Amino acid sequence: MDPVRVDVVVVGGGQAGLGVAYHLVNADVGVVVLERGRIGETWRSQRWDHFSLNTPNWMNGLPGAEYQGPDPFGFMTHQDLAESFDRYVDRFDLPVRTGVEVTGVGPSDVDGRYLVTGESLEDGAVSYVANSVVIASGMLQSPRIPPVSANIPNSVVQLHAGEYRSPDLLPPGAVVVVGGGQSGAQIVEDLLRSGRMVYFSISKVPRFPRSYRGRDFMDWWLDMGIWDIETADVHDPEVLRATNPVVSGVGSRGHTVSYQQLARDGVRLMGRLSDVADGYLITDDRVVEYVRSADERSEGLRDSIDAFIEAHGVDAAEPEADPADVSLPADESVEFLTRLNLEDAGVGAIVWSTGFTADFSWIDLPVVDEHGTPRHLKGVSDVPGIYFVGFPWLSKRRSGVIFGVDEDARHVTKAIVEQAQVS
Repeated sequence: MDPVRVDVVVVGGGQAGLGVAYHLVNADVGVVVLERGRIGETWRSQRWDHFSLNTPNWMNGLPGAEYQGPDPFGFMTHQDLAESFDRYVDRFDLPVRTGVEVTGVGPSDVDGRYLVTGESLEDGAVSYVANSVVIASGMLQSPRIPPVSANIPNSVVQLHAGEYRSPDLLPPGAVVVVGGGQSGAQIVEDLLRSGRMVYFSISKVPRFPRSYRGRDFMDWWLDMGIWDIETADVHDPEVLRATNPVVSGVGSRGHTVSYQQLARDGVRLMGRLSDVADGYLITDDRVVEYVRSADERSEGLRDSIDAFIEAHGVDAAEPEADPADVSLPADESVEFLTRLNLEDAGVGAIVWSTGFTADFSWIDLPVVDEHGTPRHLKGVSDVPGIYFVGFPWLSKRRSGVIFGVDEDARHVTKAIVEQAQVS
């Protein structure tokens, strides 16, 4: 079968792919969006049952469809978000083809610039010839699990955070959660609510208060210009690689999550996992350091908000009490373990909340560096006709959340249209 000819192929039907498709359609550019699963598949299949977004509702509207609901400062569930994507596609009649896994993007030997190949659940092999390809597949592609997992006894069930759904689906017994970021902390809370005994292996991860002086910290960031910090102005690569702060959107207005509060709630803290040997989990002994580091980041954010309020004469509420956001006193510590005998502790499962890696091996073009990271300037690749959208720090801090899709999608669409005019 001959390839289908189209101006642009967008790979990925999440918020970024849909956002750029919206702008391309409005620019009268022929486009098809190819999504390996359902629309917004990662939101549907890589989140647990009680997951809520960490961004307030007002931040979760797509281009041309800003949030208009009754609760802009609440937090929607992942099911609600995915359903909003379905409605978005229907409302704007976006050309999305689901159930197509793209297996290759490379040079075309027929009329057109690139050949995009894939496998359709319904039709088998598919192929497109396109002038441009937009990679909107995101970074949540391949679960990352440390090699020491091979030493876990067979009696313990192991699963990645992307596979975790509910405490009820885990075997009986205690649960170890490895990875101290947002997902790990939220899964720990989910397990606690079900009455499970939880051991939590943490590391150096920032913590922010969910709200401060009457507003969500993400609202303050908007007024303070934090969301608009440009990638080109960030000269410390560690900032670009930094882990998202621990916080939760569960509850009517979300809530703060701190390691010390989890410990008070009954979680047994452990340090960063270093080895698994003879049935023992072995970690470092830096838990107190990790707690204090998270405290410092939260204190720093509060101080910056206070300074902004004073400098601009903002009428803001007084600081409110938040037990989870109280820093560990200098003369106090927290209890923690550095060794855990899995059998003696009755551990039935380990949840690896250790992140994902992006896999671009299916792109047969020189578009990534030696670390496998896309090379681009604000989403425009070094290779003419190849674009990226929906990646953290694509152009600004906001690029990594739904709130940033519109601006990046507009920029990429403009580049595609300009390329077509000079071709």
